[in-house]
Amino acid sequence: MKLKDKVVLVTGASSGMRNEIAKLLAKEGASVVMVARRKEKWEGLVNQIRASGGKVIVVAGAANNEKDIQYAINAALNVFGKLDIVINSAGIVDIIAPVADMGEGIWEVDLSVDLTGAI
Repeated sequence: MKLKDKVVLVTGASSGMRNEIAKLLAKEGASVVMVARRKEKWEGLVNQIRASGGKVIVVAGAANNEKDIQYAINAALNVFGKLDIVINSAGIVDIIAPVADMGEGIWEVDLSVDLTGAI
């Protein structure tokens, strides 16, 4: 277990590659703190990690919301006593269209999550 006794925060872990990252981290012994918005997507992942003996908590929130991220950091410290690693991997892939076809609102949301959220 390469990550035994490490605590890792993963943003956007409810789907896609980020879901697999959270599973692998838990398999390698890390305690995982997930920041995710869609309960219907992260519920199964949490059950899977716990069923295989992993430690995981979820902070329902958005990776581009500073308060949600601060809450997740505090949750890691309160539940696991520390935070060793942050994997800022949230991103939107639902909105795939040529830039010319995107409305202003879509562009703003995409930049907010994919760019500003990482910062």
